[in-house]
Amino acid sequence: MRIHTKCLLSLLFITGQAAAQTLEQKLQSAFNRLQADSQCKYASLSLTVLDAKTGETVFTANPNMGLATASTLKTITTITAFNLLGKDFQYQTQFGYSGTITADGTLNGDVIIKGAGDPTLGSWRYENTHEGHVLSLMVDALQKAGIKKINGRIIGDDSVFGSQSIPEGWIWMDLGNYYGAGTSGLTWRENQFDIKFHTGRVDSPISITHEVPAMPYLNFKSELVNAPSGTGDNAYAFLPVGGKTMYLRGTYAQDQSKKSISAALPDPAYDAAFRLMDTLKRLGILVSNDPESTTTLTAKGLTSPQVITNLTTILSPRLSQIVYWLNQKSINLYAEQLLKTIAWKAGKTPSTGNGVEVEQEFWKARGIDPHSLNIVDGSGLSPGDRVTTLTLATILQSAKKEAWFPDFYASLPTYNDMKMKSGSILNVLTYAGYHTYHGRELCFSIMVNNYNGGSKAIKEKMFRVLDELK
Repeated sequence: MRIHTKCLLSLLFITGQAAAQTLEQKLQSAFNRLQADSQCKYASLSLTVLDAKTGETVFTANPNMGLATASTLKTITTITAFNLLGKDFQYQTQFGYSGTITADGTLNGDVIIKGAGDPTLGSWRYENTHEGHVLSLMVDALQKAGIKKINGRIIGDDSVFGSQSIPEGWIWMDLGNYYGAGTSGLTWRENQFDIKFHTGRVDSPISITHEVPAMPYLNFKSELVNAPSGTGDNAYAFLPVGGKTMYLRGTYAQDQSKKSISAALPDPAYDAAFRLMDTLKRLGILVSNDPESTTTLTAKGLTSPQVITNLTTILSPRLSQIVYWLNQKSINLYAEQLLKTIAWKAGKTPSTGNGVEVEQEFWKARGIDPHSLNIVDGSGLSPGDRVTTLTLATILQSAKKEAWFPDFYASLPTYNDMKMKSGSILNVLTYAGYHTYHGRELCFSIMVNNYNGGSKAIKEKMFRVLDELK
C-alpha cells in the first residue's frame, strides 16, 4: 500500500512538471509567432509570467528589456500607493476664510478653498464628490457661519503641489485634452470640461456651439475640419500659453455621434473659485472682487492668504475607491496626483520627480533594481518611461499577499476574459494582470513597442499569446 502511495505521489509530481513544461512550451511558441509577425518586424517585445503565489518564474522572453509601459505603469503607481498610504487613506480639503465677520454678516476677508491634492473633488464618479454636492457643502458652511456678503475674494489655493502641473516628458499635443490634464493641489471636476460642435460636409470648417459647463473666462478658436465618415476623432485641444484662447485643431469624422471633445482646464483652482462665486451670486450672496487662484495671484505678485478660520473639511473617497476608477478608466490625473501624494507623505516636496524617487527607493528596498524602473511619471503617458516586464510582474506578484489585494484586483478591468490593465500610446501596446491556469494563479506583463499597422490587429495577436494562460 505504501509503495502504491509513493508511486501515485511520484506520478502526480511528474504530471505537474509536465503540465508546467507544456505551458512554457506553449508560451514560447506563441511568443515566437508574435515576434515573427510582420507587425513586429521592427518592434521590441517582452513577456514575463510568474506564479502569483510563490513568485516562481513560469516563462520569460526578454524579461530585462526596458520598454515603454503606457498605462500599465498605473499598476505600479497604485500598488505603491496602497503600500505607502494605506487603503483607507483620504484627502482633506479645507474650506474657510481669513478676516472677520461683522454684525450684519459681512465677511471682510477672503473665502479660501485650500486644496490638499484630492483628485476627486467635483468628480461625477462618486455621490459625495459631485460638483453640486461639494458646492452645497461650501455654501452651507458659509451660511452657518452667518456670512451674507463677502468684501473680498474667493480663492482657490492649489499651492500644496507646487507650480509645475505637467510631468516632464509629456507630449505637447496631449496637454490640452482631458487625458493630458495637469496635476493641481486643488483639482476640480477632474480638471476637464466639454466642448460641443456640429459636423458638416467634408473639408468644411467645424464651428463650436458651446461648452459644458460654460467657460465665459476663456476664448475658443476652431481650426477643426470635417473629415470623411470612418476616419474617427482626431480633434485636439491646445491650452492657452500666457493667454485665454484655446485652439481646436485636427479633423473630426462627419459620422461621429458624440460631436464633442473633453479638454483640460488651464487653471482648475481658478475654476473651482469661479463656480463657487457664481453659485453664491445666484443665491444673493455678493462677492466684491473677482475670483483668484494661486496662479492668478502669483502673476500679480501676490500670495494666497492663510485660512484663519476653517469652516469645514471635505474628505475624499478612500484610496481603495480612488484606485478602482483610476485603473478601470485609466485616469492619468488620478495616477499623477497619487505620485505627488506619495512624495508628500514621505516628507518630501510633492513633485513628480520626488514621487518617482520615493517609488524607486521603496522597490529598491524590496530587491528591485531602480534602473529597471526608469520612469518619469505615474500614469505612463510619457513615451520616455522604461520598465521591464520582469519588474512589473514582480510588483504585481508582491501585491498578492497583501490584505488590500482584493481592492487592487477589483480595480483591474476585464479584457479578453482576463483581469488586466491595458496601456496604449503611439505604436505601443501593453497588458499586465492576473489569470488562473488549471488552478495555478499567475501574474504577467507583456509589452510591444514600435509595432507597425493597426492597434486592433496587434491587440488580437497579443491576446493569442495570453490565451495560452487560459
